[in-house]
Amino acid sequence: MAGDIVKCESCGTKNRVPIGGKGKAQCANCKKPLPWLVNATDATIDQALDSKQLVLVDLWAPWCGPCRMVAPVLERMSKTYAGQVKVVKVNVDDSPRTSQRFQASSIPTLVLWRDGKVVDRIIGAQPAPVLKQHVDAALAG
Repeated sequence: MAGDIVKCESCGTKNRVPIGGKGKAQCANCKKPLPWLVNATDATIDQALDSKQLVLVDLWAPWCGPCRMVAPVLERMSKTYAGQVKVVKVNVDDSPRTSQRFQASSIPTLVLWRDGKVVDRIIGAQPAPVLKQHVDAALAG
């Protein structure tokens, strides 16, 4: 089973967080929500998007300075919104079909996705409060 290992901030248990899944990422030991931040590719993007949660797709590249500035903000957001938002990172250099699918003509491009469709799009590096406003609005809507 593919996925990343995440340490629960509540009890310290190490958990495998899968790329896909309809439910929520939660600790196997204490059942608290876990941050759900995964890397996806052209081959795994559909699996990553298949979620009942709001999905924040980060279209980025390793050579992009603004993308590297946004990365720690998204990591913190995955913790803040654990159980509500799944963060999916896609390297556009390695996944050109996904980049085209989401019309990422510049990066970083952040796409909020729910129920099989785009609900919001954020182009360029934005500060944490702006990203939080977009996520809060998408969760409320």
